[in-house]
Formats: sequence, C-alpha cells, structure tokens
Amino acid sequence: MELKGILSLIFLVIFFGIMIGVGIYCRRHATDVNGFVLGGRSVGPWLTAFAYGTSYFSAVIFIGYAGQFGWKYGIASTWIGIGNALIGSLLAWVILGRRTRIMTQHLNSATMPDFFGKRFSSKGLKIGASVITFIFLIPYTASLYNGLSRLFEMAFGIDYVWCIVIMSVLTGVYVIAGGYMATAINDFIQGLIMIVGIVAVIAAVLMSKGGFMEALNGLAQVTDETVTTTPGAFNSFFGPDPLNLLGVVILTSLGTWGLPQMVQKFYAIKSEKHIRKGTIISTAFAFIVAGGCYFLGGFGRLFNVDVANLGFDAIIPEMLKGLPDILIAIVVILVLSASMSTLSSLVIASSSTLTIDFLKGNFIKKMSQKKEVLIIRIFIVVFIAIAAFIAIYQVKSENESVKFIAQLMGVSWGALAGAFLAPFLYGLYWKKTTKLACWVSFIFGAGIMILNLFFRKMFPVILQSPINCGAFAMIAGLIIVPLVSLITPKPDKKLVDDAFACYDKKVPAAQKNSLD
Repeated sequence: MELKGILSLIFLVIFFGIMIGVGIYCRRHATDVNGFVLGGRSVGPWLTAFAYGTSYFSAVIFIGYAGQFGWKYGIASTWIGIGNALIGSLLAWVILGRRTRIMTQHLNSATMPDFFGKRFSSKGLKIGASVITFIFLIPYTASLYNGLSRLFEMAFGIDYVWCIVIMSVLTGVYVIAGGYMATAINDFIQGLIMIVGIVAVIAAVLMSKGGFMEALNGLAQVTDETVTTTPGAFNSFFGPDPLNLLGVVILTSLGTWGLPQMVQKFYAIKSEKHIRKGTIISTAFAFIVAGGCYFLGGFGRLFNVDVANLGFDAIIPEMLKGLPDILIAIVVILVLSASMSTLSSLVIASSSTLTIDFLKGNFIKKMSQKKEVLIIRIFIVVFIAIAAFIAIYQVKSENESVKFIAQLMGVSWGALAGAFLAPFLYGLYWKKTTKLACWVSFIFGAGIMILNLFFRKMFPVILQSPINCGAFAMIAGLIIVPLVSLITPKPDKKLVDDAFACYDKKVPAAQKNSLD
C-alpha cells in the first residue's frame, strides 16, 4: 500500500475510534424519545450550529455539486456558497430558529410531521408529511455514498462496496448507541475536520497552479463554445449562465428551511442566547465550508478531466490527485466526515418520523418510551441498509433502467422543501394558515417533482432542470399557501390561539434585551 493509503488508514482508525467512543459515552442521553431524538432539548450553540452545518454540507456538495457547478459556472459558483451562508444559514436561524424552538416545545412535537399534526390538529397531515419524508429521504440518503467511490479508489484502491459497508456499520453503531447527542458531538468533531480540510485543500490546489492570481488568469483563458462564446466568462462575476446559477442558489439555500433533518436542529437547542450564538457560528461555518467547496470547484476547468466519459464526479478527485499524501489522507477524512454527519442526521429524521408519526397511534396504539426508542433504533438499521443497497445496486448494475434512482436523488431535496417549506414557515408566523393550504402545498411540491422526474421533456425548458423545478416549487409554495388559506374556511380560533400562546408567555429578560 502507498504512503497515502497508510496515512489514510491510520487516520481512519483514529477517526472511527473517536466516533464509536462518543456514541458509547452518550448512551445515558438516549434512554427516552426526547433524549434520543432531541438530546433532551438541551444542546448548546456550538454543537447545534455544527450539527446544522455538517448535516447541510455532505460529500454530495464537496465531490458532486462543487465539481459540477464549478465546471458550469466557473468562479461564479462561489455565489452558491455565499447564498448557502446568508440564506441557508443566517436567515434560516434568524427567521426559523427561535420560533421553531418555542412552538415545537409548546406543542410537544419532536418531528416536522408531528408539528403539522399538532399545529393544525390533523392526523391526516401528520401521516401525509411522514409518508413524503419517508419516500424522499431514502434516496437522498443513498446519494451520500456517490461522492465516495472515486475518492476511496484513489486513496486505497479498494472496492466501493467495502467503503459503503464500513461507513454504514460505523455510522449505525454510534447513532444507535447515543442518538441525537452522539450525532451532535460527532458532528462538531467532523465539522472541525471539514474546516481544516477545505482550507488546506484550497491552498494546495491553488499553489499547484501558481497561486490564486495565476489560477484566475488561467481560468480567463478557458473557452467552451458549447456553454458560452463570451471570453473570460469562467472567471467573471456572474459566470456564463446567471439565470440557472440563481436557480441553484435558491434550491440549495432556501431549501434548508423545509428539510425535516435541518429544521429538527432548532427543536433541540437549549436557550435564547444559544440561538443568537449558534446563528453566528453556523453562518461562519457555511461561509468557510460551502464557500470554500464551490470556490475550489470553480477552478475545475484548469485540470484535464474527461467529463463527457467520467462525469462531473470525477472533477474534484482529479484536482486532488497531485496533492501531498498527508493532504490526500485529510481529504479522505473530510469527505467521510461530511457524509457520516449528514447520514446520521437523515437516518434519525427518517426513523423517528416513521415511528412517532406513522406507526404510533395508527398501527401500534400503545407504545411505551422504551419501546419507541427500540423501534427507532431498528428503523435506523433498516434505513441505512436500504440506502446502502440502493447505492451499491446503482453503481454495480449495468442495467440502464436503474438510472431513475439517480434522478430520484436529484429531486428529493426539491420535493421535501417544496412540500414543507411554506406550510412550516406560515404555520410558525401566520394564524390564518389553514389545513387545506398545507395539503395543497404537500401535493404541489411533491407532485411537481415526481412529474419532473418522469415527464421532464414536457416541462418548459427552464423547468426541465430538477434544480430549477425544485426552486420553483419552493417559491410557488410561498404564494400558494396564503392564497389557499384566504379562500378556505378559517381555522378554529381556539386551536390557533392555543398554539400561538407560547409567544405571549412572560419570561424574565436582561435589561439589555428588554426595556422596563
């Protein structure tokens, strides 16, 4: 085995040892549903902010999106990372963080479907939301493995299947043992690795091309008439295709507001001051990691990559090939950290919603806390196994018909955010939001993405891209929910007043936050 393989292996053993150790340590926090799913609603700002950020930015971002959009838009792809920081992190925390924490605790809801069920007093909404979550989180989970195959083959020369199996087993061990608290602590460790890794990789890649200015000059010389005939487009402010770039910014930034595994982070934070501190930390993390990933990807055209035959996923690994062995080892841990943190967040969201929102009260009438936690743990195993199987089957199968799986992964984000973002946001802020408006948003958001998956060529040209279609679904939902709410019967006044009473509760406040 080469030196880079030996170093990577040493780092991996240490990394996995720490992850499992944290899981075992956190077992005491995972004895009931509140502790297992939300960490007892007592998680501090650093852990919550890093859990939010590491769940947001996975290997899909570093290997897939950074390479693909960097190739398409050049250095302007950095705007995606900036949008992720300002809209997907800063505004999400400011607009959703505090209200989500207060109302979900008041309603005693542990998941997004549970919130819809209690906020609108509708078991149907709760079940409908849990079904949508289940259907679209599974393929999204499977997509996390896609960015790992080429990287592990480059570092170790080992088969992709073993990478999936090892990652699945070890993630399952620490999540099943320690629940949300183990995930949050490990996310913090993984987040630190991601920050150090991305900064080191950017510096090394740019130095390999003569430094930042030399690399930028090289990018100015790149031409691709299939994309644009404008000279210097790939190092310009808005790139060769600003309109489609805006669609990517909207989907990847605003989309976090409606994703169950992201919003759930706000359920668990401890207090008001922790939300303010977490906002700053999360935004800074996004600027470094997301901004860094897309900035790095913007220089992809300086490297000889046969995108036509190898695909966009080959761009970032090709950029990393010439790095020192120690940096290759760090990158392996970086990508694993990004993948495992997002995987753990997704499987907790999936298993908890299926147990709490779908089975409990519908198929299993009486369920003790101990039994709920046991069933959640069983479903974590099931979800990880299904996602791993899909990922392996997709890579190993030569059957062209399985390509729909990859397409389904692409629409998952748009379907979830398109269905949930508007009802959740209006449900927190607007008393006139109706149950029927939520249903229309669910059906429209998930439905338009499913139609886009199977009948893409029938859509207008700009909406044939799943990314643009997902962005359209989210923005349309923000218009649909208030319109439908205004023309449908008003919600029960007592129900609404009870839900919003949490905001009127009197609490002591420091003089700097409240005048007498």
